[in-house]
Amino acid sequence: MDSMLENMSLPGDLKKMGGQDLEKAAAEIRQYMIKTVADNGGHLAASLGVVELSLALHRHYNSPVDQIIWDVGHQCYPHKLLTGRWKQFSTLRKYCGLCGFPKPEESEHDPFLTGHSSTSISAALGLAQARDRNGQDNNVIAVIGDGALTGGMSFEALNHAGHIKANLMVILNDNKMSISSNVGSLSAYLGRIRSDPKYSKLKDDFEKFVGRVPLVGERALSYAERIKGGLKYLIVPGMIFEELGFTYFGPIDGHNIKTITNTLKQADQIKGPVLVHVVTEKGKGYHYAEKSPEVFHGIGPFDLNNGLLKKKKSASYTEIFGQTLLKLGRENPKITAITAAMTAGTGLRDFARELPERFFDVGIAEQHAVTMAGAMAAGGMKPVVAIYSTFLQRAYDQILHDVCMQKLPVVFAVDRAGITGEDGETHQGLFDLSFLRNIPNMSIMAPGNENELQHMLFTALEQDNGPVALRYPRDKVEGVTLEAPKAIPWAKSELLKEGRDLLIIAAGTVVNQALQAIERLTWQGLKPALINARFVKPLDEEMIIRWAQKCGRVITLEENVLAGGFGSAILELFEREGFLIPLKRLGINDQFVEHGSRAQLLSSFNLDAEGIYNEALSFIDLKAVEGQT
Repeated sequence: MDSMLENMSLPGDLKKMGGQDLEKAAAEIRQYMIKTVADNGGHLAASLGVVELSLALHRHYNSPVDQIIWDVGHQCYPHKLLTGRWKQFSTLRKYCGLCGFPKPEESEHDPFLTGHSSTSISAALGLAQARDRNGQDNNVIAVIGDGALTGGMSFEALNHAGHIKANLMVILNDNKMSISSNVGSLSAYLGRIRSDPKYSKLKDDFEKFVGRVPLVGERALSYAERIKGGLKYLIVPGMIFEELGFTYFGPIDGHNIKTITNTLKQADQIKGPVLVHVVTEKGKGYHYAEKSPEVFHGIGPFDLNNGLLKKKKSASYTEIFGQTLLKLGRENPKITAITAAMTAGTGLRDFARELPERFFDVGIAEQHAVTMAGAMAAGGMKPVVAIYSTFLQRAYDQILHDVCMQKLPVVFAVDRAGITGEDGETHQGLFDLSFLRNIPNMSIMAPGNENELQHMLFTALEQDNGPVALRYPRDKVEGVTLEAPKAIPWAKSELLKEGRDLLIIAAGTVVNQALQAIERLTWQGLKPALINARFVKPLDEEMIIRWAQKCGRVITLEENVLAGGFGSAILELFEREGFLIPLKRLGINDQFVEHGSRAQLLSSFNLDAEGIYNEALSFIDLKAVEGQT
């Protein structure tokens, strides 16, 4: 396609553009984003909704001197295109290509790494304080969605910024959604503001009226201020923000560049914190995304002509979890499901539809979700908290203090555990084994296939001895025949292959890669044994010790950082028992893992069949093996 923007010096050249050129630029940005995400997958709907807002911000301000922070980063694609990354944009989310989220290492226009929700106002406040301490005078702008505003951290930052009267701007991008539809009182409040145009007119008329009231003496002044203070609760939109210390502007049309620009000019005249409320449409400019913004929030490669996924979608571990929980929920009225703004993403849509009285979407509030689940368990219920591994990190204290310390039978469905792929370093689920395993009373299970996922969920809900974490990957299932959910022996692993030359112990679905590697090793005349651990905590110590002694050397496999993970648990077992057995741990090194396909990333850490085969071959003493035969 002919590109007007590709060869421009952006964002500086935006200041030279008039209305028609800006409209053309908006259309071109949308077209390029839709084509790229159709090819690569990505977060499309939110980015389509902020095209005009991005153009207005970069036309009015001077990035990177003026610092713009995009909360979560789901809506940052137009920002990337307007800040020197046009020619690289086709590599979005590909291995060694552009990251799908703002990343300082990628561009000076990204002042702070974002990927988790509700952090932008805190980051903006920190940058503003650093600016003031350094004697600078640049602008700091946080763009936060109404979904991210449901996260408690955003209110902590609003409260602090208002209290110290910090000079910063918050732009509330109100598109009526986070990933799923927004929930809670705040969402309803913003809905009342955006849906009644009389609010803005009443605010303007009221302020003009107060300005004309003649004030004589201190008593008259006192009465006038009291009248103003009382009436403003009735007619001024954004009062919650005004009470927090922010000057509120809006709501305004987030797709009108001229209106946004004029509002930014007005807001710039105000000292102290300012909040500009813009209303946008998620998915704007692409019919299928407008119609189904939840589907197009994060989507794989799709057909531009009909909006359908290019690859036939296979069943996923998430879907099997959701189906199984619904089945068990029908049978047991004590089972409840809790998630944090991820109803569809965690496979709970059908549970929410069929059993709404036992389903709770708490918004972006993982800490609240976990403590509430603990109290439900204390009250005799069977709560299941379904949260992505990367987001469960935010609730560590609640897991430790409010659940594990009281030994409450909460089930944690840890979705997206391990390598998650194209979302990159902010979303990889590589730490949950380490941060959960060290907490007393916590048990951890990792299924090797979809059948085990069903059985483990059933087993976790049947027991009352304490909390259980069930971790599973963002991946399609193995394709085994599904059985009815049933209990499995507690803390017992499964011997999949007998052998003598090497023991491989695998935790989770990497067991299937180990099976393929063992098949190749047998072609070399080797006889490795394989244990599907099933339980990361407590370990099946008897089986592990017995087969480690038989084989004389051990390899552990896990999709987790090596520090404090599954392999560390085996090492600790051997140290406690005084065994001096050679052991090699395969997992994630001491690093953050960037974006790429799941297959590429597993291969890079030798966690695919080829890598396991090579690692095993190099670990086995072939001469000793030949002497045994």
